[in-house]
Amino acid sequence: MSSLSLAVRDSSTMLRRNLLHARRYPSLTLNLLLTPIMLLLLFVYVFGDTMSAGIGGGGGPDRSAYIAYLVPGLLLMTIGSTTIGTAVSVSNDMTEGIIARFRTMAIHRPSVLIGHVVGSVLQSVISVVLVGAVAVAIGFRSTDATGLEWLAAFGLLVLFALALTWIAVGMGLVSPNAEAASNNAMPLIFLPLISSAFVPVDSMPGWFQPIAEYQPFTPAIETLRGLLLGTEIGHNGWLALAWCLGLAVLGYFWSTAKFNSDPK
Repeated sequence: MSSLSLAVRDSSTMLRRNLLHARRYPSLTLNLLLTPIMLLLLFVYVFGDTMSAGIGGGGGPDRSAYIAYLVPGLLLMTIGSTTIGTAVSVSNDMTEGIIARFRTMAIHRPSVLIGHVVGSVLQSVISVVLVGAVAVAIGFRSTDATGLEWLAAFGLLVLFALALTWIAVGMGLVSPNAEAASNNAMPLIFLPLISSAFVPVDSMPGWFQPIAEYQPFTPAIETLRGLLLGTEIGHNGWLALAWCLGLAVLGYFWSTAKFNSDPK
């Protein structure tokens, strides 16, 4: 059997292992999934009238304008929430001794991390679909997007999930326990709160606008809005792509270097 065949076989086995863990212990995934859903319902039904007036919706029946504005940011926030579970899962593997057992076996060494990454991306996609379904149920519509734009939006979500997952894997590897991994990964939920997910960047204080505009989430959110809602994308498309590729490469080399050097 070739080395490629061995890598695919062992990675598939590790993927199956991680998906079985997610199925047997759904509480963590469910808790992380509920956060963006609750924020969606909170901002639509509690703050919706006020927030829609702030972006020109005017409140009342025009609340649908704010739903459309809000959903792209919540979809990306869902990915950030889901990848926290990946950091916790990787940390558990590193501290519970199973990795030491894997190191003694004749398996493709990177397959352990690949299983976590692919499993997390699949969970992120499922979570995005569920949050999107809730958004559609409360009034989100994207009538102007073409099939190609929907495909590009889906590709952006998958690429963003891949990038954040590699970062989360690195956070899990450097954390001494699951609690620390969860805390270390909190920026993946915090960053969307200081992006354009809930309010336009130009409504923020002037000194804070560059921080909100050029962090990873805002370009991806604005690109997603442009694809689904027909707003201007401008330079955000290139910024979003650069952030995704940069974070993915950084997370990959960070994670593999830490995994290969860890004596545990």
